[in-house]
Amino acid sequence: MSTGEVSRVLGDVWKWMLGWGVLTIIVGVLVLVWPGESVNVASVLFGVYLLLSGIAEVAFAFTLDTSGGSRVLLFITGALSIVLGVFAFRHFSEGSAVLLLAIWIGVAFIYYGVTEIAIAFAYPLLPGRGSYVFVGILSVIAGVVVLLWPFDSIDVLALVVGIWLVVIGLSQVVSAFRARGVSKEIERDVRQVTGSGG
Repeated sequence: MSTGEVSRVLGDVWKWMLGWGVLTIIVGVLVLVWPGESVNVASVLFGVYLLLSGIAEVAFAFTLDTSGGSRVLLFITGALSIVLGVFAFRHFSEGSAVLLLAIWIGVAFIYYGVTEIAIAFAYPLLPGRGSYVFVGILSVIAGVVVLLWPFDSIDVLALVVGIWLVVIGLSQVVSAFRARGVSKEIERDVRQVTGSGG
């Protein structure tokens, strides 16, 4: 991939990252503001989040100019995210709802975190790779907390999940602006080299 192509890809990536971070914050706030309506509301919100994440990763698999292995990784993680998202739309029985939802959300958090870390190591030219690792570690910790915490109500579960989503979303927004800065620097360097060469 040439420097110019890298610049173009990074210019697209930071917009995806920013949109995804904002969406994550919105979902987190909705879960915090609307915790007690029903287990199904929280499940559907998180399902939408995972579906959009999976669709974005599958789109990256076909649009980013990268190696075949990286494309396969993105496609598989995107497809798994879509499957987890679809699973979220099933109705949990009220008796075991909090426990089942906590297990499902915890697994989804851990999966998402591992995916972020894998992407950071799969793409050496990715700007803010440290931010991807940081967000991934945050998400894994969130998943472990949700799995190990003895939740006794949907309100407590929603509070913990909502806070984690907002924190992860803010981290993604920061990463997006860092990626934008790197993209602009590369564009400047390309213009300088092109100008001096011509």
